[in-house]
Amino acid sequence: MLHLLLVEDNPGDVGLVREALKKRHRALQLHVVSTGEDALAFLRHQEPYADAPVPDLVLLDLNLPGKTGYDVLAEIKQDPGLRSIPVVVLTTTDKRRDIQRCYALGANAYIVKPMEVETFLHLVRASVEFLRACKGLVQSLQGSHAQHRR
Repeated sequence: MLHLLLVEDNPGDVGLVREALKKRHRALQLHVVSTGEDALAFLRHQEPYADAPVPDLVLLDLNLPGKTGYDVLAEIKQDPGLRSIPVVVLTTTDKRRDIQRCYALGANAYIVKPMEVETFLHLVRASVEFLRACKGLVQSLQGSHAQHRR
């Protein structure tokens, strides 16, 4: 089971992500928070998220109320217990300085939300498929490494 944390305050975009994942990704659990503060509480297992799983991927909007996506990204990548979680920025801004800032803060990918719904759905699905492929590769390499040590 893959766990994906979506940090998004726009209900329409949350609905689109749910739509993109509901039919093709049954072995995926989507968790949604709408503020940067809630995202960090989720990741740090603070109340009311004490029992939250560690996500395999964070999809992060930059334009959040309160703590911005930049703030959340910086805190994730500065925290030794969280920095290995992949973070994909999924936002409307395509300004070069914003993209550079996110990569400088440690973003693993930066996706500009397209205006076309089908393109948006495709990008979300592709992000999850990429994660699934990477996780499968890591598990395969770990299994191969364990056999070589025997």
